[in-house]
Amino acid sequence: MKEMDFMQGRIVAVCSSPEKGGRKKNIGQGVLIEGFGLEGDGHGGDWHRQVSLLAMESIASMQAKGLDVNPGDFAENLTTEGLELFTLPVGTRLKIGDDVLLEVSQIGKVCHTRCAIYYQAGDCVMPKEGIFAVVLKGGSVRVGDEILVLPPAAEETQA
Repeated sequence: MKEMDFMQGRIVAVCSSPEKGGRKKNIGQGVLIEGFGLEGDGHGGDWHRQVSLLAMESIASMQAKGLDVNPGDFAENLTTEGLELFTLPVGTRLKIGDDVLLEVSQIGKVCHTRCAIYYQAGDCVMPKEGIFAVVLKGGSVRVGDEILVLPPAAEETQA
């Protein structure tokens, strides 16, 4: 397959917070650890939601409603641009930069408690448009890195 057969996007923010449940700060770059998530982030661990991703286009839709929100405000680790993330099926792989490989593990999430953004706008994009992934291959990730969307690895066996 030619490279142009795949969708491409890019990283516009790498966000982290030592605690769960709050907004994250754009740190510009970080290290994704295989089987864990973003180094130093409170959401990292041995589970199916190691890394969260949200498109800048989704954030812009909330900005259009008058909210002062930016990358990291929805507690996402990676803010992307150029990809409609929530349309990617579970199992889709994302190659970031030269080394990192993620696999989409969940689309959206259930919010058991309403966040400040929900109370401000009456809505929040993360439950519907955010996605989650596990880290199959770790490495450095930084603002500006290209994201290449790869098909699910149906025939791939354990590496």
